[in-house]
This record gives sequence, C-alpha cells and structure tokens, in this order.
Amino acid sequence: MNTPGDLVDGRFELIERLGTGGMGTVWRARDTVLHREVALKAVRSDADAARAVGERVLREARALARLSHPHVVTIHHIVEADPHPWIVMELVPGASLQDRLDHGPLTPVEAARIGRQVLSALRAAHAAGIQHRDVKPANILLRPDGAAVLTDFGIAALQGSTSLTVTGELVGSPEYIAPERVRGRDDDPASDLWSLGLVLYVCVEGVSPLRRATTLATLAAVLDDPVPSAARSGPLAPVLQALLVRDPAARPDATRLDTMLAQVESGAAPPLAQPTMTTAVPPMPGGPVPHVPTRLDSPRPTIPQQPRTRPTQDRPRSRTPIVVAVIAVALAVTAATALVLTLRDPGDNKAGDSAGSSAHTSTATAATSTAASPTPSPTPTKSAGPTESATPITPPPPSGGRWIAQLFSEPVGSGAAARDLRLAKVRQSVPEAVFVRSDDYASLRPGYWVIYAPGPFADGRAALTFCRERGRTSANTCIGRYLSTSSADFGLQCRPPASSPGGRCTHP
Repeated sequence: MNTPGDLVDGRFELIERLGTGGMGTVWRARDTVLHREVALKAVRSDADAARAVGERVLREARALARLSHPHVVTIHHIVEADPHPWIVMELVPGASLQDRLDHGPLTPVEAARIGRQVLSALRAAHAAGIQHRDVKPANILLRPDGAAVLTDFGIAALQGSTSLTVTGELVGSPEYIAPERVRGRDDDPASDLWSLGLVLYVCVEGVSPLRRATTLATLAAVLDDPVPSAARSGPLAPVLQALLVRDPAARPDATRLDTMLAQVESGAAPPLAQPTMTTAVPPMPGGPVPHVPTRLDSPRPTIPQQPRTRPTQDRPRSRTPIVVAVIAVALAVTAATALVLTLRDPGDNKAGDSAGSSAHTSTATAATSTAASPTPSPTPTKSAGPTESATPITPPPPSGGRWIAQLFSEPVGSGAAARDLRLAKVRQSVPEAVFVRSDDYASLRPGYWVIYAPGPFADGRAALTFCRERGRTSANTCIGRYLSTSSADFGLQCRPPASSPGGRCTHP
C-alpha cells in the first residue's frame, strides 16, 4: 500500500493520490532528479491478473510513446518495480472533463471545441494503428487554458497485438462503449467516434443517456435503446445525430466530423441542421422506374466521372418520352428477369451463417414476416428450396440517386465469403436484398459491403416503413440511405424509430 512520501525507483517521491481507475491509481509525484512534478500510475497488482495487467502496462507505454501530439498525454518513463510497475507521465495541471461537468453542462460551442481537440488526438492515434477504446470525460484532462488532453490508453489495442482481457473483466466504461464493440466487432476506429459522440452528448445535456442501474442493463441499452434527443444541444444536434447511430458505416469519418465540429465552434450549424422536409417527394410521372439487378460476375458498369452536384427534380419533363421509356424499361425488366431466373444458382435463401446465434447476428437479422412490402419489389424472386444457396447480385449505379433501405453493412476486410453468408441470412426475411460496395458511391462511407432492399422508395421514411412491415424494427438495424455518386448526399440518412425518424429523410 503506497502512501505520500514513498520513493519509487529511488527517484519519484509520491505527493498525493489524484484518482483511481480501471488500470490502477494515479499519483502526483516529484522527480527528484529533474526537479519537476510528474504523474505516476501505479498499476493494480491483482495476483490473478498480474501477467495480463503487466502486458497492458507495456502496451499503454508503447502506445503513448508512439504519439507526439499536443492533445495526447506524454509518457516519460517506465519503472518495472515489485509488486507492480509504474508509468511516469506528464502531469497535466487542472481537472478532468468529468470534474468540470460536475459543476454543470457546457455550451454547444465549448463542447465542440473540446470535441475537436479530442478528435485530433484520436486521429493521431488511429493513424498510428491505435484505438483508444475508453473515451470518456474522466479520461479527458483540461489544462488551465482549457485545452483538452486525452489520457489512459491502458486498454488501447495496437494493430497486430493480441487483444488482452482479464477473465470476467469488462474492458471499457459500459455507457460509452460502441454497440459493435459489445457485440465483439472491435476493429473499427469509428467505435471511438461513437464514444466521442456520447461524451459530447453528456457535455451539453449533463446526463448520460444510456446509463442504467446495472452494468448488464447499461449494455442492453447500448445495444437496443434509442438515444434520446439532446434538448440543449442546439447547433451540436446534427453532430450527435450523425455520430450516435449503431451502424458504424453510417457515422461520418474523422475528416467530415472535424468539419462539422468546426462549424459548430464558429457559431454556424452543420449541413445536417437544415430543416427536414416532412412531405414525401412526389413520384415522377408514370411512376418510379425500376432498376434491373445484375449478376456479380457480369461486367460492372462504369460510373461516369462527372461533377458531383445535387440532382435537380424541378426540371420540366415531357410526359411522352417518359411513358415510352417506362414501356421500354418494363419490357427490358421482363426479359432480364427471365434471364436472371434462368441463369442464377438454384434458390438464394439458404442460411449459412454459423454465427446466427450471436447477439450481433440476432440484431442484424430480423424474424421472417408474412407482411407485404409497402412498395413493389423491383426484382421478382422465387421461393428457396432446401438445397438452395444465395446468389450475390448487385445493381448498377443509380441514375441521379435513389433511396434504399440499408439492412446491414459488412466491412470489406471481412471478405466476400463473409459478405455472402450475411446476404444469405438477410434474404431469409428480405428475399430481394442485394449489396453494393460503398466505395463506389460518394454518398456512403467507404470500406463496407452494404446489404439493402432496393425499393423503390419515395423517401427515407418509406424505407423505414418497409423495414417495420418486414419486422426489422429493433436495434436500429435498418437505415434509409440515399444511394448516389454525389458526396453532397452523404447526410441523407433516415434513422429509426420509423414512427418518428431522425436525420434527413427526403432529398431537397
């Protein structure tokens, strides 16, 4: 048991205890050699976990040593002493963000400023292959000038290192853990951005929206409970709406997030704060034109390199050419459908996902429902036989953009086999489901296979209604997304609950 006045490594004199966390106790100490004050972390010495904790100490030290950033705490030295090691770090004068919030919430502008600084620290960490995994107010220190410093990388995982957990130990603070991490998917830096979103929410609201009476109840809330609207967030509301979505592929990347926070910090509202249209976009004369899915092994259509501008919908159109086009497309659909049904592998509904019993799979796939789709499916399907397997198909690029019902997203790094298994599972409840690679569409976050129902849908609300009718109503697994080649359409996301959706649910 350490007490003030103890000398560590014959050099560091303990002055006072600053706090205790999941990894151990932090002391204010004096370096008697360099005559400066430092912070010493005494790593807890639980005998049952000594080896794992010791490895984690070295991991934290290596993680911090790889970073040189004004908003990341600096590590000076490691002391390998008995009965536990110590980490010697920069002593950040001031209090933690948690201490500051104990005196009341921040303004949206103050929260955005701190958020940008923490985001810059995370970007540096992610660039070095480090995920923090425990972003929370207690791990954000505030210098006297108000600058934020991110600390406690003790549970960070370096790329290429083995993940360490102590048996029975929950790694991270439950209310700030991203849903995908709870489900065991822990390889996406976007998970740290969810945690940052929760921090920003607490900064302006003064309460943690997903905290419950017990750890298990909190984890259940993280997985399934809707995040209440932030009443005091003001111009920060679009940032919170964009970050706190359970699909990591739907969250903005760090560059876009920094732009949004910069606008809030400057007193301007990000683009997502524009008023949302509440009426459905009227259909084109003659009804929506269905698209024809193609087989995966057919040549991929080339996306023309044109300036990315928003498609206009108020341009005068001649009805006669449209009617002729509709008739021509209808004939093409009939012929193409017959060809697809002739050439496709027998059936496409066999479930081959051995992970179907996991929590992640259960929230990503819904029970089969006999309710009719509110809109006609553009691709005729047939019932699956007992020996049938899924045939991956992907539609051609959209012409001018269109709404889809995103049902699942699988990281491209998971591979085509994982994608096809997921598609087969999704097709049990949505037989017409198809997929695209998000890199091909500027309105989607790159790096994912997006499995979706193509509709056609008049707007995002219609996509959510489709999911509700099909039984996909829990865990925010369905999102109305706008599929186009324009980056200006990235913010078009219609999110559950379907009865009162959030985000931008219509195209301007």
